[in-house]
Amino acid sequence: MKQEPIIIGKGTKYPLNGLLTLPEDTAAPVPAVVFVHGSGSSNMDEKVLKLTPFKDLADGLATHGIASIRYDKRSFAHERKLMRDKGRLLTVKEETIEDAILATELLRKDNRIDPARIFIVGHSMGGMLAPRIDAEGGNYRGLVLMAGTPRKLEEVMLGQTAAIADELPALLRPLVKKQTEKLQRTFADMYDLTDAEAQQKKVAGGTTVYYFKEMGDHPAETYLQNPEKPLLILQGGKDVQARPNIDFAAYQQLLKDKPNVTFRLYEGLNHAFVPAVCGKISKVMKEFSKEQHIGADVIADIANWILKN
Repeated sequence: MKQEPIIIGKGTKYPLNGLLTLPEDTAAPVPAVVFVHGSGSSNMDEKVLKLTPFKDLADGLATHGIASIRYDKRSFAHERKLMRDKGRLLTVKEETIEDAILATELLRKDNRIDPARIFIVGHSMGGMLAPRIDAEGGNYRGLVLMAGTPRKLEEVMLGQTAAIADELPALLRPLVKKQTEKLQRTFADMYDLTDAEAQQKKVAGGTTVYYFKEMGDHPAETYLQNPEKPLLILQGGKDVQARPNIDFAAYQQLLKDKPNVTFRLYEGLNHAFVPAVCGKISKVMKEFSKEQHIGADVIADIANWILKN
């Protein structure tokens, strides 16, 4: 395995540090993947506490002869500048999509990479966005969606908040339920607002309703109605953020009988595809506080699927 430092968006306002990981043998052009982060700010390894999912995947895929590119998320490397420049106009396009396409273009220019065999691996919200990234310029050979969902972001957020309330002690539940009801009111008329109105309406955490509305106007379901490219959809059986009985089931219903779609459910694994620790969304940080690594079985499933396609 070889690793080379790279810069995504060199010469732009938001250059990002990254790593190109190559298998030992690149005598002939090799297939490659672009990793796309989940929600929030994250470095190139998608590090959360003691877990590094993208590093695990990059190192593992290299042993199967597959290259990869990973990079710091724009909101991690340039959070203040991004908010100052975009502020209430910020969408997932500036936060995620543009950089994924720039990373893909960088791979296509590398003569060690087979330009016809570049795949996207999106995790969590990255999985939600992967079909849109493909349609808006990624033009991948195939898509790997890890712990994603075809539902809209506000639906996921409301569901998670309600699930947290159900797990809390009785004394704390009213407070969280109140927050959930406030969110419900915030999102209730979202699609009736103009973009300008949505840009003025704030949501907890510093984002605006426009961020959710713009993403909701480009739902994953639209891009997946008649998939022409191979899809690999992976889910942890103990995931409490993207739930098997809701989100994975939604993919299965939407894409049933599609011959180019492969589903994999891993019993006992959480949102980061490592063994679950407590299985409660109210204690989700505990899930990521124990050092673990993505298992060889998950990596082999991704690698074998890529090599077949």
